[in-house]
Amino acid sequence: VQLQASGGGSVQAGGSLSVSCAAYGRTFSSYALGWFRQAPGKEREFVAAISWSGGRTYYADSVKGRFTISRDNAKNMVYLQMNSLKPEDTAVYYCAAERWDRLSSYTYEYDYWGQGTLVTVSS
Repeated sequence: VQLQASGGGSVQAGGSLSVSCAAYGRTFSSYALGWFRQAPGKEREFVAAISWSGGRTYYADSVKGRFTISRDNAKNMVYLQMNSLKPEDTAVYYCAAERWDRLSSYTYEYDYWGQGTLVTVSS
């Protein structure tokens, strides 16, 4: 599976932004998908994950209630809708896929990664 993230940009605190990830591969619907982010000087951290069917989701506490992950298996797309953004949400956002439907928060359990898209939130 090849992943390509897009949709990043700049927004003021309190605003909204959506990032997308296109997947290329015939087995897209067999993978759970996750979003991670990495701020300058910090380690990559988990944001959200969604099961292969879309029926289960899992969020980091820091984004729960503000971010929503979704997927469209017919279009091979996964989305992250981000509302009530804060300056601390500024990071490069990465999409990732893992084949065991674990909704893991650990980077090492993901098999494929996209290239990342930058989200900047100004105060």
